[in-house]
Amino acid sequence: MSEPLRVGLVGYGYAGRTFHAPLIAHTAGMQLAAVASSQVEAVQADYPAALLCDTPESLFARADIDLVVLATPNASHYPLARAALRAGKHVVVDKPFTLTVQEAEALHAAASQTDRLLSVFHNRRWDSDFLLIKQLLAQGTLGRITAFESHFDRFRPQVRKRWREAAVPGAGIWFDLGPHLIDQTLQLFGMPEAIQADIHARREGAEAADDALAVLHYPGMRVLLGASCLMAGGSARFLLAGTEGSLRIDGLDNQEDQLKAGLRPGAAGWAQDPRQATLYDVGGARNMSLPNGQYSHYYAAVAAALRGEAPNPVPASEALAVMRIIEAGMASSAQGARIALG
Repeated sequence: MSEPLRVGLVGYGYAGRTFHAPLIAHTAGMQLAAVASSQVEAVQADYPAALLCDTPESLFARADIDLVVLATPNASHYPLARAALRAGKHVVVDKPFTLTVQEAEALHAAASQTDRLLSVFHNRRWDSDFLLIKQLLAQGTLGRITAFESHFDRFRPQVRKRWREAAVPGAGIWFDLGPHLIDQTLQLFGMPEAIQADIHARREGAEAADDALAVLHYPGMRVLLGASCLMAGGSARFLLAGTEGSLRIDGLDNQEDQLKAGLRPGAAGWAQDPRQATLYDVGGARNMSLPNGQYSHYYAAVAAALRGEAPNPVPASEALAVMRIIEAGMASSAQGARIALG
């Protein structure tokens, strides 16, 4: 049996502790070997066998680290990923890939030049509801799709003291939840022709955008993406309308909540989603069960890609496309104009 891939994690905040560390640790063929974080006590308590590094650079310098995972604030993704690639490491970057298209293009080029794998953690490709939608579209159940809505709404009326809500580059809901909404849409329908977006801070005292609404223009189809911190009661997670029927799914995939509660891949009940989708057609309405979510598949696919057995699950080129829409959406909102995506 080959040696496990030794993974170095940079950052042990919410993303690192909730998503990356447990998923890496429960992936066959991977070992969480080192962590660079100021959260020393938390790392030692959760992963006592992991080596603690004082800085990301000291982790990058270790010859025994094969893959670096960046779960750090958004503005640090580009410089840290560039440094890790230059150190000869394969790299996984949490979303959003970068802050700008220019940075994304530079990292894409750097990965090619160094012949290293560069992947982006767009984990919501493996949400239970999204997996059902992909299945139904592949089967043609809804006919030709004429309208698609995807919402990621919350009710958080109070501004919190954290970098995601501060007046810093890469903060705000468009950089936080926008990448999820956009990446899923691109996976289903490809690149739109244009975008028109409205992205603003609406809560009292808000320093970063907390409300975003974007219309993506496709031939013969309307796509609406929304994310808000002021939507009490939430909204439909997905709405699809087609020539043969419509689909509605409420609520959110529960894998994040399970990870927060300490449930891990392989445990009883892991990734089982109790929600149901509702399919409407000429025969009326019927409920559909959701498949199990598959967050654990991402790192399994990364490991397989590094062994030469499978493709990169989220290549930099696909994350670059997401950044093009993120950037165009910001320009659209600032100008109050429709922005073409050539």
